[in-house]
Amino acid sequence: MDSLAAEAILQQRCASRPRGLYTVATTLQHFAIITYAIPPERLQRHLPPGFTPHLVRLGDEDRALISVVPFLDRDFRFIRLPFARWSFAQTNYRAYVRYRGEECAWFFGTALATPLVRIPRQLWQLPWLPAKTRFDARFNREAERYERYRVETSGSAAAEIVLEDSGEQSGLQPGFDCPANQDLVICHPTRGYFYRRDCRLGTYRIWHDRLKPTRGKVVHARYKLLEDLGMLSASEAQEPHSVLIQRQVDFLIDLPPRCPPVSDRSASVDAG
Repeated sequence: MDSLAAEAILQQRCASRPRGLYTVATTLQHFAIITYAIPPERLQRHLPPGFTPHLVRLGDEDRALISVVPFLDRDFRFIRLPFARWSFAQTNYRAYVRYRGEECAWFFGTALATPLVRIPRQLWQLPWLPAKTRFDARFNREAERYERYRVETSGSAAAEIVLEDSGEQSGLQPGFDCPANQDLVICHPTRGYFYRRDCRLGTYRIWHDRLKPTRGKVVHARYKLLEDLGMLSASEAQEPHSVLIQRQVDFLIDLPPRCPPVSDRSASVDAG
């Protein structure tokens, strides 16, 4: 996609704020996108018919992109019930795909460190996994970068993440020809799809403004969920495609999730 077309889609997404009856607002703190480039066939076997991996050219090979996205939800609330608020840690496991001509995200699962995880698991059959998570993050306001960034999660989606933050603008990452295309794919997929726990296809929409992340690197990382799916080995987890870090971003989630029509699934993944 050329840069002008990508920029037009980005502007449209930034202007389209959900305002439904069950729309949720939250602030994501210590927001990181840790992306890995993998052989496309590893991802394709987990996708339903009609979904294809977004491919980037790295060297002389095509690669699919998957990301681990840890953050803290602060003041998670329904916009029509602003006085009931919760805060908890969350880690999303997602891939970047195309479906019906749209750049979107595919979710393998989400680790949620709150007893509230039982509600979306039962009410909407979301593949959200109970977890215990410890964030150890310290942001230096003067240097405008993180001095420390560590996340430890236990449970079926156990993870260990240690990042360094350069404090420098993220810049253009390998495989992308312009910032607008990079933002559209990695930073701004506003439509997400996933397999529900009852094996039906689910989807929901999110909103946030344009990100302005800094460039980081992995010191140490390991992800049980991605290993169990055969998506990423422990050694590959140490070699990301890119690491983007942003101190916080305001976020809207358009609930409830919906079940769009789709043909029979071609693979089965136990979402827990």
